[in-house]
Amino acid sequence: MERQKTLGSSDLWEQVKLPEGANEDEWIAIAVIDFFNDLNLLTMALKDCCTRETCPKMSAGLYTFAWCDGFRVKVATKMSAPDYLEHLMTWVEGELNNETFLPVEVGAPFPPNYRKGMRVIFKRLFRVYAHVFHSHFKDFVEGEADAHLNHSFKHFIYFVKEFNLIDPPELEPLKELVSLCMEQGLRSKGKKVA
Repeated sequence: MERQKTLGSSDLWEQVKLPEGANEDEWIAIAVIDFFNDLNLLTMALKDCCTRETCPKMSAGLYTFAWCDGFRVKVATKMSAPDYLEHLMTWVEGELNNETFLPVEVGAPFPPNYRKGMRVIFKRLFRVYAHVFHSHFKDFVEGEADAHLNHSFKHFIYFVKEFNLIDPPELEPLKELVSLCMEQGLRSKGKKVA
């Protein structure tokens, strides 16, 4: 019996939709925390195979990413993938713990820059998937963790597409995989794929 490669993700398309009566900003806040936690686990799984020696730059195929957070690293700096990932996950955690950006009080207003900030977070989290699929997918297959990776990515893509959180040019490193996910989602809903 062949292992299932999607971990039952056929209804993910519906799972990302805004629940009736829910606040969209709160829904995005809940989701980004879940995606961050999931990607944090995925990056920890890379510790042995994604090193400064094996991945001297943060890349995804022809794309290379430089880090700049405007605080600790003020100028876009190319660095190894593990260093980039460490900076990224630390930065995202700081953003998510910042109550002026992500209020924890029920009903507290979100700041005017909230959606813009969320778009930056999602764009940067996507780069983790881009690096993993281009540089470490084989490692995930060998570790029999590819089903989890595929499920996580599909869930992430459906969510960012549903709420327009990443501009299409930012998805270029995994353009074909994103298209495949979207086609599968449309087929699962019985919609015609163009």
